Amino acid sequence: MASDSHLNLAAFPTDLGWAALATKDSFVEQIAFAYPSAAAALAAVDVDVACGEDAGKDWRWLIDRLQDFSTGQPVDFSDVPLAIEHLTAFRRRVIEHARAIPYGATRSYGELAALAGSPRAARAVGSTMATNRFSIVVPCHRVTNSDGTPGAYGGPNGAALKRRLLDMEQRAVATFGRPRRIAKRGRKKPPPR
Repeated sequence: MASDSHLNLAAFPTDLGWAALATKDSFVEQIAFAYPSAAAALAAVDVDVACGEDAGKDWRWLIDRLQDFSTGQPVDFSDVPLAIEHLTAFRRRVIEHARAIPYGATRSYGELAALAGSPRAARAVGSTMATNRFSIVVPCHRVTNSDGTPGAYGGPNGAALKRRLLDMEQRAVATFGRPRRIAKRGRKKPPPR
């Protein structure tokens, strides 16, 4: 069956660099974060840019939250609708448990595997995090090695960016305490098309 849905794209600046957002229908398809330019952020999105429309208008609420996050503010992304239906059941569970890691906290790959119901699948969790298409909204930067070291990170500047994100969150928690209620700017969901 043919779909009348369109891919929507937006590139926008944050305090950590440029980000790109790809959406389709009422779901986020991909987020690229902390790139040196708008062109680099858009190039990191695994879609055909030529077919894109501007996602900035309908998804301004999410862009605002990502920009707030980049300044060190605790932001809740739990209501962001993600296009994960194509993932295996295990990967969907990993994504959902990763999304539940509190701001400023970390979980090891093994802990996340256990939470997802497969305690011996730490490497599979690592693979899921390495292919995470929803940077920041699925906070793979909060998933660390069992010894607490950051481990790999697929974004620009790799592990250095991961460490920067973790440090930023931990400083905010040390300064203000763990947030009881995290800010949600804008509408919860995009308008129906």
